[in-house]
Amino acid sequence: MITQRPILPNHNFTYRFNVSEQEGTLWWHAHVSCLRATLHGALIIRPRHGAASYPFPKPHKEIPIIIGDWWQNDLRRVAWNMAHDSFGDYPSASTINGKLGDLFNCSGTPEDGYELHVEPGKTYLLRVINAGLFFEFYLKIAGHKFKVVASDTNYVSPFTTDVIAIAPGETVDALVVADAPPGKYYMVAVPTQPPLPDPQVEAHATRAIVQYSNTHSPGSGAAAAGGDQSREEDDDDVPVAPQMPDEHDTLISFYFHGNLTSLPHRRPSPVPLRADERMLITLGLGSICRRGQSCTTGVHGKGMLVASMNNISFEPPTMRMTPLLEAEYYHTGDIDAMPEFPKWPPRVFNFTDRGLTPWGPKEMEVERVSKDTAVRRFRHGAVVEVVFQNTAILQSDSNPMHLHGHDMVVLAQGHGNYNATKDVASYNLVNPPWKNTVVVPNLGWVAVRFVANNPGVWFVHCHFEFHLTMGMATVFIVENGSTVETTLPPPPENFPTCAAEDNLVPDGFYIKTEKTEASYK
Repeated sequence: MITQRPILPNHNFTYRFNVSEQEGTLWWHAHVSCLRATLHGALIIRPRHGAASYPFPKPHKEIPIIIGDWWQNDLRRVAWNMAHDSFGDYPSASTINGKLGDLFNCSGTPEDGYELHVEPGKTYLLRVINAGLFFEFYLKIAGHKFKVVASDTNYVSPFTTDVIAIAPGETVDALVVADAPPGKYYMVAVPTQPPLPDPQVEAHATRAIVQYSNTHSPGSGAAAAGGDQSREEDDDDVPVAPQMPDEHDTLISFYFHGNLTSLPHRRPSPVPLRADERMLITLGLGSICRRGQSCTTGVHGKGMLVASMNNISFEPPTMRMTPLLEAEYYHTGDIDAMPEFPKWPPRVFNFTDRGLTPWGPKEMEVERVSKDTAVRRFRHGAVVEVVFQNTAILQSDSNPMHLHGHDMVVLAQGHGNYNATKDVASYNLVNPPWKNTVVVPNLGWVAVRFVANNPGVWFVHCHFEFHLTMGMATVFIVENGSTVETTLPPPPENFPTCAAEDNLVPDGFYIKTEKTEASYK
């Protein structure tokens, strides 16, 4: 309901879009409730002149590696529960390319895992996507290194690492050379979460196997491969396993993302050196009173737990409204009457005070937020600087923030509270990375800039599904420019339409037939 109504069962809609200034890996997914957990896929953009024009040696093969979830729950029920203050649903397992892997045992025997067959000495381009709902992952392959070459369809200055940190919504392109002694090696993805006192949840690692083709060398396992790997038992056929980082080690993600810098000669757009508008957006949890009820301050005062940006928890448009993009094009009152999203938080305090994480009188002073469909307008061509500031209110988690319709220049990141007086000096204005999803570190901040040059209505949200469903989102509206090319085109003829009572409504999912009506609530 930001850009369109959902595509109805047994209906179809064809998307048409231009590809410009992008090469590499993106992905597509559903944006209704939690359905993207299973409705997603890779979208690969190759150079116009073929693989020979990559800014790195042409790989032997290119392989998508999609990290995802496996759910035993109904995903509509999961979304409904989270929107109504119930957070007991978690994925039953993690997957790599749709395979559970042998860490998961469903029927008394280990499940099959994805197998990547490689030839000794060959180079492979792994296009890694985190399609999961809840977790950032650390990815390693025993006995091998990654050379990171791109992220979010933007080339980066290559750097070598033994671990990839990838949050939901992100993509990372990395070269892997099959240069280990012939054998089998585990590729392991471990979900991360913040340490105590944050709530600890059930999380599942998963693993695939890198198998050297047509070779077998007894005794050539862990000792020969070197590094941090280990065998699980004395069996030449058992893959070598990597030593994985601790799930609470958030610094690995901080330094991995801090290593990203761009290849300037491969990016047509210049780095915006000055900002026309500046915003500070705080990210955190809070509470509101349940609809139609009064409550005292605090989630223990019968309030409902929500997520917010600048103390506003996003209220999605209902199916009874016009989608915001259509409302913007036709200049209807729906969008003009919406409140303006603020440039700054309503109050300034020590946002990263760890004393705000546990429930109690201290966090209750700052946890109250409001619920609204707030939007912010930008003139076409404006350079907008946004500092995303994480808070410690009821949690200290990182937040992968995604902006639709634009790439952002990541100027700097840091821990603690953003301080413009000193932190502006750390801005990288020479070769900053371009990203569509930026990871705001635990108890820290990230500063970005984007050029508002794509007219339309654009969702801005955390890519952790629980935060998005809880309201950590807003809408940026980019106004038309002065030319036809910079003007929002009309909706296509086959744009989805439906009546509110027939489909998705705020409190449930309805399906009507001629003879029966079934509701899911």
